[in-house]
Amino acid sequence: MDVGARLKEARLEKGLTLDELQEITKIQKRYLVAIEEGNLGVLPGKFYARAFIKEYATAVGIDSSELLEEHKEEIPKTEEESEIQYTRMERSRKEANVDKSSSFSFLPTIIVVLLVIGIFFVAWYFIKEGSSGEGNPPEEGLTENEIILNEPNTGASDNGAQDQVDREPTDEKEEAGTATDEEKPLEFTVTEEGTGTVPESTLSLNAPDDELIFTFESASEVWLDVENGDGESFYSAILTNTDSPLELDLSGEESIYLNIGSAPNLTFDVNGVAFEYPVDPNERDHQRIWINIQR
Repeated sequence: MDVGARLKEARLEKGLTLDELQEITKIQKRYLVAIEEGNLGVLPGKFYARAFIKEYATAVGIDSSELLEEHKEEIPKTEEESEIQYTRMERSRKEANVDKSSSFSFLPTIIVVLLVIGIFFVAWYFIKEGSSGEGNPPEEGLTENEIILNEPNTGASDNGAQDQVDREPTDEKEEAGTATDEEKPLEFTVTEEGTGTVPESTLSLNAPDDELIFTFESASEVWLDVENGDGESFYSAILTNTDSPLELDLSGEESIYLNIGSAPNLTFDVNGVAFEYPVDPNERDHQRIWINIQR
């Protein structure tokens, strides 16, 4: 029994019509008919053929992975299957290396900041000690009959100078504290730009806030997979203009994996900050993207 006949048999056992299946899978009815008749050439492309069969199988209660494996000779192979694929272990190792390199990159900055603070306090100490010595000259050779006369305004000017010296370091400390307390804005940094027919790029996302809201918008039919680093799926279906915008709350996740079937027709942002594809979507419409969250 070919894959189309098996899927149709499962649909009839479920008591589903093609219209009902179209509503569940968001796949057009004419494509569903083509799959059942084995006319896979009608589908938009090899990638969509596998994606549509996967969605059809899930909707009628068939394990999609086993179905694709059993009928791998019948179902068109996509171009990316000829390339070397990342395993979960390789992806985890890549993420660990990215996190490790990010951690070590902060060490030189911390050392420089500590040195600057140390130099600042040493200079401030010597300035203060020097000012104290000038303002209090030693009293030598005074007798009981001698009267010490203060020059007019001398004390006031010395006190004013001392106050100015005391205030300056405090002001500089406050300014330094203000600059340190400012939070870095949310931004994307390209760690690795993907290559090949289906580029797989890696980015880091500096996210000072715990809340992460991904908002996807599609101009037409776009296949979209959204998973975390452990392979847990948050969305796997065709996203249409009618379904847009799609909001996914991915707060607390350490890494996000995106599989986008038609990149020129999909835009998204994170907490309102727009995402820019590291590889031109007009040149590579099918892209895979890893986003590692840095907090």
